[in-house]
Amino acid sequence: MTEARRERSTEAFFGRRSGKALRPLQRSIRDELLPLLKLDIGARAPGDLRSLFSAEVETVRMEIGFGGGEHLLHEARRCPQSGFIGVEPFINSMAKLVVDLHEDPILNIRLYDDDATQVLDWLPDNSLDGIDLFYPDPWPKKKHWKRRFVSQKNLDRFARVLKSGSRFRFASDIDTYVNWTLQHCHAHGQFEWQAETAADWHTPYEAWPGTRYEQKAHREGRIGAYLTFLRL
Repeated sequence: MTEARRERSTEAFFGRRSGKALRPLQRSIRDELLPLLKLDIGARAPGDLRSLFSAEVETVRMEIGFGGGEHLLHEARRCPQSGFIGVEPFINSMAKLVVDLHEDPILNIRLYDDDATQVLDWLPDNSLDGIDLFYPDPWPKKKHWKRRFVSQKNLDRFARVLKSGSRFRFASDIDTYVNWTLQHCHAHGQFEWQAETAADWHTPYEAWPGTRYEQKAHREGRIGAYLTFLRL
């Protein structure tokens, strides 16, 4: 095992990390801007995460696996009073977002381009006002379900870093993953599902912009579920 491999988390919940080769301009912008926005988890985390941002923010939220960045960018612009930590290991998705930020800078976003568990383990207790996990890799084969990001161990991580009364939001179009998440959160004991009617979990979140993964699901005839859990 190489030193580089030893330094990163062994808990890989994502598949391949890159797709098409980046265009020269994408690569140049990424190489210039990402180091300025990337969290330095080699240093001690600040006691107050608001200090991570150039803008003055009141709350801090985290989005794990932001994909095309549609929701992350939309929320950061819609909620300038909140700071957002976006985590995405897929190289092409991160490059796309960084190019978007180069063209239209936003001061309330910080990024991390590897395993989200590394960030979760770095964060102080009771430091986040929300965690979003939208359309994660479903690992559809049963033998791979243990690779799903929602697990007892990761819910323990969520419970540690989330403030009491904050929310964990989860969206997926894969029924087995939706049921998996409901079962794991119920069994955990620190998360309470907020649905009041049968329609709630098929109703997108307030000001939901949609994502390319959601659009793909709709084209293929699948309906998304939108779950919200209160951290007790």
